[in-house]
Amino acid sequence: MPVINRIAEFHDDMKAWRQHLHAHPELLFETRETAKFVVERLREFGVDEIVEGMAENGVVAVIKGQGDGPVIGLRADMDALPIQEVRDLPYKSKHEGKMHACGHDGHTTMLLGAARYLAETRNFSGSVALIFQPAEEGGGGGRVMCEEGLMERFGITQVYGMHNWPGMEAGRIEMRPGPTMASADTFDIVVTGKGAHAAQPDRGIDPIAIGMQIGVAMQTIVSRNVDPIHAGVVSITKFHAGTAHNVIPEEAMLSGTVRTLDAGVRDRIEARLTELATSIASGMGGSAEVTYIRGYPVTVCDPASVDFAEEVANNLVGPENVSANREPEMGSEDFSYLLEERPGAYVYLGIGEAAGLHHPEYDFNDAVSPVGASYYAKLVETAQPINR
Repeated sequence: MPVINRIAEFHDDMKAWRQHLHAHPELLFETRETAKFVVERLREFGVDEIVEGMAENGVVAVIKGQGDGPVIGLRADMDALPIQEVRDLPYKSKHEGKMHACGHDGHTTMLLGAARYLAETRNFSGSVALIFQPAEEGGGGGRVMCEEGLMERFGITQVYGMHNWPGMEAGRIEMRPGPTMASADTFDIVVTGKGAHAAQPDRGIDPIAIGMQIGVAMQTIVSRNVDPIHAGVVSITKFHAGTAHNVIPEEAMLSGTVRTLDAGVRDRIEARLTELATSIASGMGGSAEVTYIRGYPVTVCDPASVDFAEEVANNLVGPENVSANREPEMGSEDFSYLLEERPGAYVYLGIGEAAGLHHPEYDFNDAVSPVGASYYAKLVETAQPINR
């Protein structure tokens, strides 16, 4: 796998960083020790500025190049997942019920590798802002950092992120213009009926029967309300009701998630879900209260930035190992908030055969760390060459 020679020279250091981070996972905004480790490395590298405490435990480091120029942002997420690791690795998680099951330990390591190289060489103009973000896994740390003025404070003009991808050839880089990952919303539907003895259902209003009808009707939202050329997912993941075999309860609750790749589809699904739940419940003699919470927005990559990201990837790993026509994913990513603020791109880096993301047997492939670090470094050097 082609990499920058200097980065290849400290590959062993990167491997040690990654395995240390893997052994010490932290969740959401509570990445205190992770941030401390990152700051220690950044100080060793001699970066020009370190800002701590954004979004509680986020870190931003600035490295100045040679001469005036814009500021390019590079982002890595730092948080782990509430999953019990099952593989008996030498660097297995030391924290019960927590593990780096999505490779954020690898993402942080690759950005640290780029930081070390860029601080040593400074073969670029302007500056680079290295963004180490907490709480990607549901907390919206990217949103919080943006709300705290990330882009304005550091003068960032464009921003790039990267995610490892199991099952894709190690070192391969893929991306796509436009929508690349879905929005992620959640819903709770509380159905209220009238409790009764299970042997006398005619004396009550069964919220379970109402809930089942709502659940069946919701399966038509995408198939009958969304343009077939657009994507949408409505999944009911919880259905809770009752406490006894012989009692019709007063309430039932359905919960789930909605994923879309288009803002208009998102609006349509939310409206139709609410209409179906309330009208079906009313028609059956009960009532339904819908709580719909919008989560991460669609991750939309700027086409010009994707063209640039593809060019850099072609030069690093070769066109045969690059695709700019990747199919969109229905998973979500809070890098979307950064892309709402500034143009940029989100790319995928193959790590070869491995357990899937969010799986208790997952482990990042340390062999690809120099590729990711080299890619980050080349983005900066290519986007902001020195004016000689």
